[in-house]
Amino acid sequence: METISVAFQGEPGAYSEAAALDFFSPPINTHPCHAFNDVFDAVEKKICNHGIIPIENTLAGSIHRNYDLLLRHELIIVGEYHFRVKHCLLALPGVNIEKIKYVHSHPQALAQCESSLTSLNLIQVPESDTAGSARILRETADKTSAVIASKHAAEVYDLQILKEDLEDNPENYTRFLILATEASPYDQNPPSGYKTSIVFSLQNQPGALFKALSVFALRDIDLTKIESRPIPGKPWEYLFYIDFLGHTSNKNSQRALEHLQELTPFFRLLGSYPRHSIKNSHKNETKE
Repeated sequence: METISVAFQGEPGAYSEAAALDFFSPPINTHPCHAFNDVFDAVEKKICNHGIIPIENTLAGSIHRNYDLLLRHELIIVGEYHFRVKHCLLALPGVNIEKIKYVHSHPQALAQCESSLTSLNLIQVPESDTAGSARILRETADKTSAVIASKHAAEVYDLQILKEDLEDNPENYTRFLILATEASPYDQNPPSGYKTSIVFSLQNQPGALFKALSVFALRDIDLTKIESRPIPGKPWEYLFYIDFLGHTSNKNSQRALEHLQELTPFFRLLGSYPRHSIKNSHKNETKE
């Protein structure tokens, strides 16, 4: 089998890497990138076959930077994956939890575990990311510190898990998008169980957004996500990102998009791809 190479943002052991390992069947090589833009570049320059980026979290909301990068680059969304974020308290092997005074991690991870950390009476130390915190702990060998990171990070950096399921809210999912330079083929005509992502702009006039959304409502097309982002260089003008259920090869979807393009000065298709449901996240539940 051909090895798949996947670019992700973060250090080895990051949640994005864990999501990539869940989504793709082996063999797979993961390629860590410093910034989200580097993920897009790695795929465009053929360094990797695919990229994986987080686009929204059920607790923290949308990752606006990645919406902007989707428009700036020419990559296509070919898949999505809902990853169950399960935070673990990690320490050096052999260290007893009673000896821990400090806990290091990304501010968002610390916030998502606030109640658990308060009960443990640990001093919180914000860091740039979760996996990086695990790496630093391994390098410094600090026996008074622990980190919040994934089970995958514990495996990568040979750390022991002191506590699992540290997050205060168990309904913590991150939706990841899978990127490629070409659309994936499908074996149904028209395919079912797909989602489509688009972006468009509108004239600033009364009823413009209502008319745009009505092209979907009139055809009973389910919108699953609406996000607006400012247009650079055009104060108070916006781009609208929409996800809806259906594939562009479906006649109903085609008519809706044709109708929409009559109303929009700018339109771009970001991709049609298999829809993933939280109910189908069994691999992650058992692995993480």
